[in-house]
Amino acid sequence: MADLFDLSDGGANHQKPQDDDHVMTTAQGHPVADDQNWLSAGPRGPQLLEDQIAREKIFHFDHERIPERVVHARGYGVHGHFELKKAIPQYSRAAIFNQEGVKVPTFTRFSTVAGNKGSPDLARDVRGFATKFYTSEGNWDLVGNNIPVFFIQDAIKFPDLIHAAKPAPDRGFPQAQTAHDNFWDFISLSPEAMNMVMWIMSDRTIPRSFRFMEGFGVHTFRLVNAEGKAHFVKFHWKPSLGLQSVVWNEALKVNGMDPDFHRRDMWDAIDAGDYPQWDLGIQVFDEEFAEKFEFDVLDATKIIPEEQVPVEIIGTLTLDANVDNFFAETEQVAFCTQNIVPGIDHSDDPLLQGRNFSYLDTQLKRLGGPNFTHLPINAPKCPVRHFQQDGHMAMHNPKGRVNYEPNSWGSGDGKDVDPGPRASAERGFQSYPAEISGAKVRERSPTFADHYSQARQFYISQTPVEQTHMGNALTFELSKVQRMDIRKRMVGHLRHIDEGLAQDVADGIGLTELPDKVPFARKPITDLPESPALSILKNGPDSFKGRKLGIYIAEGADAGVVKALQQAAKDAGAMAEIIAPHVAGAKLSDGNMMEADEKIDGGPSVVYDAVAVVMGEDSGKRYAEDKPSIDFVNDAFAHAKFVAYVPAVQPLFENAGVWSRRDDGFFDVSAGKDAAASFIETCGKLRFWDRESVKQD
Repeated sequence: MADLFDLSDGGANHQKPQDDDHVMTTAQGHPVADDQNWLSAGPRGPQLLEDQIAREKIFHFDHERIPERVVHARGYGVHGHFELKKAIPQYSRAAIFNQEGVKVPTFTRFSTVAGNKGSPDLARDVRGFATKFYTSEGNWDLVGNNIPVFFIQDAIKFPDLIHAAKPAPDRGFPQAQTAHDNFWDFISLSPEAMNMVMWIMSDRTIPRSFRFMEGFGVHTFRLVNAEGKAHFVKFHWKPSLGLQSVVWNEALKVNGMDPDFHRRDMWDAIDAGDYPQWDLGIQVFDEEFAEKFEFDVLDATKIIPEEQVPVEIIGTLTLDANVDNFFAETEQVAFCTQNIVPGIDHSDDPLLQGRNFSYLDTQLKRLGGPNFTHLPINAPKCPVRHFQQDGHMAMHNPKGRVNYEPNSWGSGDGKDVDPGPRASAERGFQSYPAEISGAKVRERSPTFADHYSQARQFYISQTPVEQTHMGNALTFELSKVQRMDIRKRMVGHLRHIDEGLAQDVADGIGLTELPDKVPFARKPITDLPESPALSILKNGPDSFKGRKLGIYIAEGADAGVVKALQQAAKDAGAMAEIIAPHVAGAKLSDGNMMEADEKIDGGPSVVYDAVAVVMGEDSGKRYAEDKPSIDFVNDAFAHAKFVAYVPAVQPLFENAGVWSRRDDGFFDVSAGKDAAASFIETCGKLRFWDRESVKQD
């Protein structure tokens, strides 16, 4: 440890560089002699203004924060690549969709929407899912969410939506949650939001991990082929590990234990070489389908069910590298829906049109000027040629005399001068020549007027467990609303979606009778079929791959059982962590000390997908009265997790109140290898939901 200290007479620690490559410099490249003391008039005298080294350091520190994003402030970015598996020249001329096997670099940012940068990861919220593709034809930004629909139909309502969702301006709370009067007041007066309400009150908004959630482009875009023929398209991300969420009580406890849970999960997975993957899918349809479809394909509050237009998988996104610097990359990355490449085009979706303006405007505010594309994380990885120049923080101004076009340089007397770039009708971006006609109006199309039919379809497509969770979520959120008229108004909307749901929520928030239904603009369609693709539990994984097993051990634990559980988890492509009463670990039955990854206080069962409790008889009795140990078992049971155990833990399980309540979600693994393998195989179902069916919330 002594080599870490080189103390001066005044006590400052002057560490020396390892070699010439480690000599500290200023931002101007000037070598620094002393980074511990400001230049002063004598050791006890006043500091001198002339100290350029100290002033530069403080100046930069004073300005190292930039305005956080108005929405999606809490984000996490990861590098990766996209590989096209199936070319689609019949739909699009884009190079990224026609070069099978070519790996295109990407940067993906996941985020929550409403909370600030310091909010917890597991807030009930929509998750942003934005990917920047650095293609040979420039950057393509697919700026989506983990939910395929949105709250509003027109971008002019976006400020109102976010103002209502954010902390109240008079009191500055609540943070990163929608359980308050302002949000539900706005929502209950915006029938167009009802489909989104069903989604945000589902388990989609409390995902287990970024790795286990879908992504959607939300809007309808166009694909345009080399002949100029266009098709409509919706983009989908399908996680290779399947879908998974947590339950609400888990989310609350995880936020308290580890507010960075999602960030840590992604970092650890990539650091371990367990690279997350998503398949990119497209729903492609033509004008004829759009005309016949029950809803307007330009309405961002609607989906096109996969049963009507199947999702065609065309490629795979692999995230394989954590960032080197969070600020330089994750914080400074700038996404914009207007960033599309030749072969992709916008539609007339009014929400998309507004986003195209808003995102660019936001970058100017956050990143200081028009040259944010000069930042490495935003810079295209293909040649860039234009006449744009100067501006704040310009780093790549054009060289030479010419900064305009048309020009006559490159010919005649100026033939030796580079004339600069020119637009190319053959290779350049061409907007699809869609016919446009109509009067200038501030008016919403009547085809946008059905606000309840798909909300009902989403609800009836869920399993009973998921429907219960949605009812509980609505009850909780509305219980935090102080104004009774807002509560009643919201239940009036729910009656259009499902009378049973409305009644459950009304009972939960203390309404003695159901309020009248809210007037509708268009009569809801009540016979839309269920869509199994909308359910998480109907689309869960078929294995325990990518998940995490928590093995709680104590003195005398059977070494063979512990190692069998570790091996079974590894064989399934899962991770296993050891939890023990002490951070040093515990001595197993073979006399060897097994080091712990977590102390029981810092490794509660809520952060694991399944758990095992393996102890010797003395330890089973000793920790039967230990509160963290009891909580570990109790929470695992309450959250419907699969639990492995050995008979020696009976005293602990009895005090936790679960021994007599063991069900088919409990596994005695004392037999060792085969029992452990059987347990991990069953864990592929993730939860023993039969246990929750009798739970009263």
